[in-house]
Amino acid sequence: MELQQMRYVVAVAETKNFTRAAQQCFVVQSALSHQIAALERELGVQLFARTSRRVQLTAAGEAFLPAARQCLEAAERAAAEAAAAAGQVRGQLRIGVIPTAAALDVPAALHRFREQHPMVRIALRVGTSDELTAQVRAGDLDVAFLGLPESDHPRGVHAHELGRDRHVAVTAVDHPLARRKKVNLRRLAEETFVDFPADSPGRAQSDQAFAAAALTRDVAFEIATADLIARIVAQGLAIALLPSAVASGLPGLATIAVTDGPGRIEWLVWSTFNPSPATKAFLETIRTFQLAIPTGDA
Repeated sequence: MELQQMRYVVAVAETKNFTRAAQQCFVVQSALSHQIAALERELGVQLFARTSRRVQLTAAGEAFLPAARQCLEAAERAAAEAAAAAGQVRGQLRIGVIPTAAALDVPAALHRFREQHPMVRIALRVGTSDELTAQVRAGDLDVAFLGLPESDHPRGVHAHELGRDRHVAVTAVDHPLARRKKVNLRRLAEETFVDFPADSPGRAQSDQAFAAAALTRDVAFEIATADLIARIVAQGLAIALLPSAVASGLPGLATIAVTDGPGRIEWLVWSTFNPSPATKAFLETIRTFQLAIPTGDA
């Protein structure tokens, strides 16, 4: 059994297609099919059920896949550790980021990291703060950029505060509130809102503020991205509460300060359990990019 055969199995399982798997692995399809067939003969089981139009893992394939992934991750980690001992940083860096990250210019930070460590493969995943935190805890992500209500703190991970921000009201330019410099939550509660999905950390920031003021509001639109929220607002369908740094990057809208509005804290989080050389190098890059961030070795 060879690591390359395991890579082929994982690729077919993920793409559910031998042709796409071969393209992903930069090999001709016949070679990939031959290696998987050889592995199946060696194991004495069929890993995939195949037709000309469909590929699906068998029960044996489902059982084989998790261990194959673990073997590949262990091999990649071993190569990365050996390279680090020789003064090189390589391997994979898995990063999670919320769609509204604003305290740090994440693409610019990734660019600097790539310049410093070109042998590291960067994988970026977008999600909500609670999803990304769970993935860091589980070891599925190395680091993540989060945004949480002021009353919350990332749990089960090492966290560094990147910045704080206040929410502003965002309206269409011809909305009656657009001419105001300030507004309070009681006045905003009279409006129809567009906000992030219920129970998400992005939504919780506003929900907690209205609950603390003993106010209710009508959230008619639940949307996962700030860009689409802005388009709903621009059409005059609703107003929104967004961090000021996020609102400032949305052209064609009016922003109004909210005297009793919510705030949020942005965090960089990572696991202190056996961080990879690439993770340590990324934290060092961020340390020089913005604020001093501990490496989390202790």
